[in-house]
Amino acid sequence: MLPAKTCNNLAMAVPLSSPLISPKPSINISINTSVSRRYCALTPRSFIPLNRTATKSFQSKLVSCILSKLEHPTECSDNHKTDTKSCLPVLQHGIMRLGAAVSAAVFIIQLISPVPLSGWDAPFLPPANAVLYSPDTKVPRTGELALRKAIPANTNMKSIQNSLEELSYLLRIPQRKPYGTMEGNVKKALKIAVDEKDSILASLPADQKEKGLALYTSLTDEKGELQALLRYIKDKDPDRVSVALASSLDSIAQLELLQAPGLSFLLPAQYSNYPRLTGRAVVEFLVEKGDGSMFTPQSGGVPRKAATIQVVLDGYSAPLTTGNFAKLVNDGAYDGMKLKCTDQAILSDGGIGKSVGYSVPLEIMPSGQFEPLYKTTLSIQDGELPVLPLSVYGAVAMAHDDVSEEYSSPNQFFFYLYDKSYSGLGGLSFDEGQFSVFGYTTIGRDVLPQIKTGDVVRSAKLVEGQDNLVLPAENL
Repeated sequence: MLPAKTCNNLAMAVPLSSPLISPKPSINISINTSVSRRYCALTPRSFIPLNRTATKSFQSKLVSCILSKLEHPTECSDNHKTDTKSCLPVLQHGIMRLGAAVSAAVFIIQLISPVPLSGWDAPFLPPANAVLYSPDTKVPRTGELALRKAIPANTNMKSIQNSLEELSYLLRIPQRKPYGTMEGNVKKALKIAVDEKDSILASLPADQKEKGLALYTSLTDEKGELQALLRYIKDKDPDRVSVALASSLDSIAQLELLQAPGLSFLLPAQYSNYPRLTGRAVVEFLVEKGDGSMFTPQSGGVPRKAATIQVVLDGYSAPLTTGNFAKLVNDGAYDGMKLKCTDQAILSDGGIGKSVGYSVPLEIMPSGQFEPLYKTTLSIQDGELPVLPLSVYGAVAMAHDDVSEEYSSPNQFFFYLYDKSYSGLGGLSFDEGQFSVFGYTTIGRDVLPQIKTGDVVRSAKLVEGQDNLVLPAENL
C-alpha cells in the first residue's frame, strides 16, 4: 500500500531528465562601415582630425606598416613611424578590450546555460532524453485509443488499424489539413482488408465467425464505413471525417477482440496459481459525495447524489494485476471504501487490510513486446514505452507496495489525473513506466475532477468479462 510513497511520487513531478541543453552560442561582431565626413583617431595625448582623403592614406600606411612589422619586426620606414606610434596603442587597446568582452560573454553564457564544448567530458552534462521532448512521440491520448492498440489481433487487422489511426493525428493539423494523405491511408487500409479477407476471417474462432463476418462486411461493403470515410475526406469535411473515423475504428476494435479470445503468451511458472484475466472486463463504480453535496453533469442535466464510473480492464497486457483486481471487486473489497485525492490522483483507501488481495509483482508490457515484464520498471530515457501508458487522463493503476517497489499494493489503486503541465515536452508523465497500469476510465471521466477526499465508493461490480476471470485451483 503506498499512501505516503505514492502520494509523494504523484504530487511532486520529478523530471526524469535534466533541462534541455542550449545550443552553442553564436557571437556576431559587426563593424559599421559607414563613415562620416570627419574622423578622429584617438591617441593617448590628443585627437587628430582627419578628412576622408587623409583617412584613406592613413589606413593604407597603417596596414602596410603592420604587415611590415609582422614580417620584419625591426624594419619600418620613417614615414610610417609617427602614424604607427600614434595608432598602434589605440589598436592594441581596442583588441584587448574586445578580447576581454568576448571572454566575459562566453563565461557568463556557460554559467547560465551549460554548453558542451569540444574535448570536454563534464560529468554534469547528461545525454539528451530525446524521447521525452520529441514532438513525434505518439503515445495514446485517450483510454479508447490505448485499449485499441493493446489488442493482440491479426497482423493484417493491425495494419488496417495503424493506417486509420494516423488520421487522428492528421486531423489535429490546423487550417490546411492533408486530405490527400488521409485518402491514401484509407485506400491502403481498404486494399489490405479486401486482399487479406481470407486471412482475417480465418483467425476468428468458429463460434465467432458469423459475428466477425458481419463486422467485416460493415467495414468493406460499397456502402460501408470505409467508403463513407473516403467520401467525407474528398468533401474535405473534418467533422464528418472525425465521426466516420471513430465508427470505423470501433468496428475494427470489435473485430480484433473476436480474434483474441485469450492470452497470446504463457505466464511465468511462479505465477501460475495467481488469479488472472485472460481478456477484457468492465468494472462499474457507484460513487457518492461524502459531504452530502451533488455531482454536476458536465453536459448539463440534473445534479445527482451518486455518479457512475466505468473502467475497462485489459487482461491482455496485465493479466495478473487485472485478475487480482477483478477478484477483489467480486469479493466486495471496495464496497463502502473512502477515496482521497492529490493534485494528480484519486487513491483508494489503503487500509482495507493486507489479507485482502495478493502482492502481485509490478507488471508492465513494453510496446513492441509480446509479454509483460515483472518486477521491472521501464527506462523512458532509453525509448521504452508501455503498451498501457500512464499519460492518459483516467488511467487506472495499482499503487506500489509499501515494502518494495518491485511489487504492487495488494489492493490500493488510483485514478491518474493526467495534466500536461506536470509532463515532459513529449507529453509523457514523469511517472511513466513506473506503475502497473491495468485499465482506463471510459465512462464518467467528467466525474473524476469532482471527486474530493472523503467521497465514498458505494459499490464496485464486475459487469462484463466474468468469463475471462480465471481463479486459482487452490488458495495461495
